[in-house]
Amino acid sequence: MMKAIENAKELENLLKEEHAIFIDFYADTCPPCQALMPIVEKLAGDYEGKVEFHKLDVHKFPDLRTKYQIGSIPALFFVKNSEILDKSVGVVPESTLVDKLESLIKA
Repeated sequence: MMKAIENAKELENLLKEEHAIFIDFYADTCPPCQALMPIVEKLAGDYEGKVEFHKLDVHKFPDLRTKYQIGSIPALFFVKNSEILDKSVGVVPESTLVDKLESLIKA
């Protein structure tokens, strides 16, 4: 299950966590974001208990979009041990996300 990030503090706290976290920076009005969402939601189910899945609507938090230098969306962050280990931008195949998630878990 994906959890929506509701404020900047919540995002900052997530970025300090030690376990594997996936963050989807998206917008409801973004067609590529909408195209990717079903894949991300499926993976959230597949990786339940291994990776925490979160999403953040960049239209609600433009300051966070600037702070984390997010130009294009969807922007996917793979975080572990307080570090952004990998990023992905745009619509990518499910297999690519699986590879990145597996690397994240092993990191």
